Amino acid sequence: MLRRYWNINLEQMMGAGVHFGHGTRKWNPKMGPYISAKRKGIHITNLTRTARFLSEACDLVFEAASRGKQFLIVGTKNKAADSVAWAAIRARCHYVNKKWLGGMLTNWSTTETRLHKFRDLRMEQKTGRLSCLPKRDAAVFKRQLSRLQTYLGGIKYMAGLPDIVIIVDQHEEYTALRECIALGIPTICLIDTNCDPNLADISIPANDDAISSIRLILNKLVVAICEGHFSYIRNP
Repeated sequence: MLRRYWNINLEQMMGAGVHFGHGTRKWNPKMGPYISAKRKGIHITNLTRTARFLSEACDLVFEAASRGKQFLIVGTKNKAADSVAWAAIRARCHYVNKKWLGGMLTNWSTTETRLHKFRDLRMEQKTGRLSCLPKRDAAVFKRQLSRLQTYLGGIKYMAGLPDIVIIVDQHEEYTALRECIALGIPTICLIDTNCDPNLADISIPANDDAISSIRLILNKLVVAICEGHFSYIRNP
């Protein structure tokens, strides 16, 4: 795989707090090689290694996007939700940022049925059928549509399993990660000092609690995906 330059700046990462890990009592010993120091009871992530793995992840998503592959970005905790939606919309990816429904990937046929229902309800709403229903039926209709929008709105155009899944916070999205592993879907995972770096295909050691850190990492990946999409358009 050809290595490219992604303008990954260590000072910029420090400014975003990417290097701050969890408390020294709350850590996974497997993260030892990715930790450079301890400061006031907090582990400090080695940003040189973060930059290396982030660069590898950017290379991977660029190559995949340049071949027309599909991405899914997952991050459901409050601090990550808005950044995940922003990144996915900008890079024209699918996303889940509210709640991961168990079996969303491993039981794809059920997810597909839910997506068909979601699309049908949206079409009925657009055609004005809602205004023709009795109030009670209209209220049920609205609740169903609202629930489906909350949990499936980010994947409403996903026609099949994604080719690569990007995960923010390994602990929070462990179910999603296990489904990807079971299906053999490559994963890129943002991991803090309390995570297992061996579970994802590419693990990027970084602060998964700070919005600025999450957004910086996602932004680099988004730039690489967008460049890959542009390359695909020029050379399909």
